[in-house]
Amino acid sequence: MPDNTYTRLRLSDRDLDFLVEVAAPDYRNKSQLKTVIREDDEFCRSFITDDRVFRRIMDDDEIVVKISPALFFEILLRHAAKDLSTVSYTLEKSRSMSIPVFDTQDLVELLNDPSIVVYMADMLSSFTRVESYAFTFRIRRGVWKKIRFNDMDITSLIRFSEVLEDDHRLGLYKRIADICLFILGIFPDFAEREYRYAHSGDIRPQIAGGSRISPEEYEEKGQQFYRLAAEHRAAAVSDVSDVFWTLHEHFEKAKKPLNYIADYYLKTKRHALFA
Repeated sequence: MPDNTYTRLRLSDRDLDFLVEVAAPDYRNKSQLKTVIREDDEFCRSFITDDRVFRRIMDDDEIVVKISPALFFEILLRHAAKDLSTVSYTLEKSRSMSIPVFDTQDLVELLNDPSIVVYMADMLSSFTRVESYAFTFRIRRGVWKKIRFNDMDITSLIRFSEVLEDDHRLGLYKRIADICLFILGIFPDFAEREYRYAHSGDIRPQIAGGSRISPEEYEEKGQQFYRLAAEHRAAAVSDVSDVFWTLHEHFEKAKKPLNYIADYYLKTKRHALFA
């Protein structure tokens, strides 16, 4: 069976140089140390979770041009797991109040799954850039239609997935689900603000040529499309079905660490980080 794509983060030489410089500045044989970090998962994790590494990325406003975004987000996710292990509850926010939920043990358990952390770090890094596409497909003989979309446009992506041949749908299923998790995790205020007016709570008018998506619909679609991704035969071939099933079954839990990161680590940096 092929290796799970998300078994471990693929560190660049620049990433390794950063980890060694910050966490082991006095070590003489840096080349040897980098080799061990690259080959030993536990040893690598000890560097990624080092408090000095976390402090450095939080203090450097230009860190994402010095290391890979995936490493940056894995450091945040690992540190969130450490922080959450020291508290007993998280806050679930509604329009009128915040409710304590005693779920941190479940969240830490989820983040202790290496595949989930690596997947989420890779997913977050993908939103630091947004691509635009145009796709032409045949409706019937002699009749063609063009769809234009960017890969943050969930409505167009869903329409596109419905006309694309099944063999090519996995990437779209994954992206649609990832958008839902990303929005509810990092920008939950956007999901709420774009759907209803803040003061009255009334639903905003529909957008011409599209539709507004409620926070509840983001969650439903996220779970739905992670399930479709998990069931796709290409996911089994790549041995990533389990990751998608976990995110389908624990979508609510998966967004909580992202909420924590957005609230405590990225509060003033979100819009600068993500396109």
